[in-house]
Amino acid sequence: MTTKIYKAIIACSVCCCITAITTSCSDQLDLAPQGEFTAEQLTDESIEGLMSSAYQGLEAHFFDDNNAAFAGPITNWVFDVRSDDAYKGGEGVSMESNIHQLEIQNISSDNPTCLNKWENNYLGIARVHKAMQAINDASNVGDKEALLGELKTLRAWYYFDLNRIFRSIPYFTENDDPKTVTNGNKSREEIYAAIKADLESAYAAMKETQEQPGRFTKYVAAALLCKVNAQTASWSEVEKWADVVIKSGKYELYDNFADMSKLEFNNKKESIMAVQFSTANDNIHINFCNLLNTTRSEGNIFGSGDDFFLGSQNLVNAFATDDKGLPFLDGSFNTKNVSSNYAGTVDPRLDLTVGRIGLPFRGHLYTQGWCRDYNTYGEYSGKKGLIDPSSPDMVQGFPWGASGLNFILIRYADILLLKAEALVELAKGTNAQPDADPDGRLAAARDIVNQIRQKAARSIDGNYTPVDLDPFTAEYNVGLYPTDWDGNLAWTKEQARRAVRMERRLELAMEGQRWFDLVRWGTAVETINKYMKEESALRPYYAGASLTEDELYLPIPISQIENSNGLYKQ
Repeated sequence: MTTKIYKAIIACSVCCCITAITTSCSDQLDLAPQGEFTAEQLTDESIEGLMSSAYQGLEAHFFDDNNAAFAGPITNWVFDVRSDDAYKGGEGVSMESNIHQLEIQNISSDNPTCLNKWENNYLGIARVHKAMQAINDASNVGDKEALLGELKTLRAWYYFDLNRIFRSIPYFTENDDPKTVTNGNKSREEIYAAIKADLESAYAAMKETQEQPGRFTKYVAAALLCKVNAQTASWSEVEKWADVVIKSGKYELYDNFADMSKLEFNNKKESIMAVQFSTANDNIHINFCNLLNTTRSEGNIFGSGDDFFLGSQNLVNAFATDDKGLPFLDGSFNTKNVSSNYAGTVDPRLDLTVGRIGLPFRGHLYTQGWCRDYNTYGEYSGKKGLIDPSSPDMVQGFPWGASGLNFILIRYADILLLKAEALVELAKGTNAQPDADPDGRLAAARDIVNQIRQKAARSIDGNYTPVDLDPFTAEYNVGLYPTDWDGNLAWTKEQARRAVRMERRLELAMEGQRWFDLVRWGTAVETINKYMKEESALRPYYAGASLTEDELYLPIPISQIENSNGLYKQ
């Protein structure tokens, strides 16, 4: 079998690709493969085809509908837009108005993003279940439990994603008839428990290594267990599963923060769970989820991008550092007004995350001409998903900015920071000084955060190619949280919590994480309302916008309710 099968660039010989959206939502969840095999006919080769199709579902690109992938993406950039990290971008608020509605927290049940996200995940689950059923029925296939473990991990991701996004979802396995399952048949807590059970079973059965790039190992299941347990504030379990990943020795931090945007690091270093993209086969497997997020790039360096998904001023201000190179944890960062002519120091991750006018952007000068609608959204086009435009691996023309760069759903830095968070929440002491930190957890959390910051400090290299930093224009400064207890910064439990949460924001900015962090911390309503009020001076469309607790989760798509034969209720 070719090692590229899990790059999703071949046609599946036992294709369980879905043929069409039917009028009934429950029918979508019970779709048959185009070609059926008897249990005796199924072989390792045909099963691998079904596995490939199941993995390919992570692209969220069904029926050649590019906009459905963009509006309901696996990358979850549309939920960063709900947070304080990003603006929708594009040309005006009416373009992709459904995503604008997410940004101003005014979401109705007929919003296309609700429908596309729901359908994409459940179509992915349908592929997983068809593969599971075939494997369970097959009599000539080896490593059944390991294969089922991979599929359980895939299913766990889809349900984890759905459960933290929607108000109420139906949960079913490959043994259930989806046409009989109501939404809310399990509570949110019960669904998380079922996801954890799936993942623990998968971890026990899966392999430690895989020959094919992108296939899941037991450490993917462990990392996902870490994230799911963080969602439920099960901190002892977070620490346990983070340690499984860390002590495996299979992952390490990038040498340079910019490495995540280089093809040579696909499936290496920090990449734990990644969606596999490719420019082969006429670009049908590129990242359509983030396609329109490419900067307009004066001179068409990246093609004629649509410049969606821009960093917010609040996010950019968060990268400001004090004279010790540390972030402003007291909230005063948003008074700094960081721009290209900001006189203070900044964390270099800022210019490796977004473009700033007058500074480099993948080796080229970022100007106002790169901004599609500067008057509405300003600057700060996203960088992380774009490779060096001079690379022969970048598609020239449409699809603009496209390449084979994977999208990482779980990064090693994420797991390290979740462990640090767990250590802080579990700490018995109140301060990391030895006499006030009896279990050493606060000091250990500080050390993890400093590891992440050391990587940021290593990234201050104006010669690293492609060039994104200009030490002559911007002053970069990243410091470590001190251990000498000079009285200027005591690492108290509350200070540690603020530091870990800020580090997650800086490290994972614009990677589809921020909104979910705010929701699980219980700070989303307060944070977003404050953000929109302050940001409205720059972005008038925020005027009068607000978020309530009842609006944290998306409604069930109205079309799904109407076509469910009474199964689904809002």
